[in-house]
Amino acid sequence: MIRSMTAFSRSQDESAGADLTWELRSVNHRYLEVFVRLPDELRGLEPLVRERVSARLGRGKLECVLRCRWAPRQAADLELDHERLKGVLEACREIETRSAEATSPGVMELLRWPGVVCEPEPDTGAAQQPALLLLDRALDELVATREREGAQIKSLLTARLDGIEAQAARARERLPEVKRKMREKLEARLAELLEKVDRDRLEQELVLLAQKMDIDEELDRLEGHVAEARRVLERDEPVGRRLDFLMQEFNREANTLGSKSADSETTAVAVELKVLIEQMREQVQNVE
Repeated sequence: MIRSMTAFSRSQDESAGADLTWELRSVNHRYLEVFVRLPDELRGLEPLVRERVSARLGRGKLECVLRCRWAPRQAADLELDHERLKGVLEACREIETRSAEATSPGVMELLRWPGVVCEPEPDTGAAQQPALLLLDRALDELVATREREGAQIKSLLTARLDGIEAQAARARERLPEVKRKMREKLEARLAELLEKVDRDRLEQELVLLAQKMDIDEELDRLEGHVAEARRVLERDEPVGRRLDFLMQEFNREANTLGSKSADSETTAVAVELKVLIEQMREQVQNVE
């Protein structure tokens, strides 16, 4: 199945005392390159994240971001640092004795003072498994998006392959006429130079010229590349690199066809082939 390398997914869930959100973004890349950004409390998950991503994706530059908001504690669960609170109150009283304009802080101000309320360490162990399960959901969504876009790319590539086949057939139909005109042109030029044409020499020259301008092999190879590309498009595995190679082969045959062209219509075929191949190459750049 053809997959695009460009996609985005987002999965969110609240469990195990934390609000977790994964955001995955992937773009084109020759190989699989993964960037992971995790909260400090869950930094130990990075190897497992990379392992899960590698099992699902073959190519692309992927950014994996996990955002975590730990659930706030209930008022009944608050713990005060009594020594810290005592120190803050003593400092406030000293300031009041030195300044007539100083006022005592309110209760809420004291609770917000750094260190007065003991901040418990979040239960990171309880959040690890939910975070990994949520990552699997985000990867499912990302892969589904890549497959939907891949189906569109496959449709575009198939249409271009149809166009290449049509152009190759057009060039093949022209071959007999091209060879006939080539022979007539050569005979006319020799007749101008020689009173009596050496038929044996003429035949030899025609054979050599025909070999230099024969495009049968190029057309055969083009048709073979089209058939191979169609087979590759049906594979249930990453095929981007194989399609990259086929684009090079298509270009090689189109260039040779253009260099051997003996008439304007064959030249037009070569130009149209290059246009179709370039359109395919642009799409293939985004195939996993």
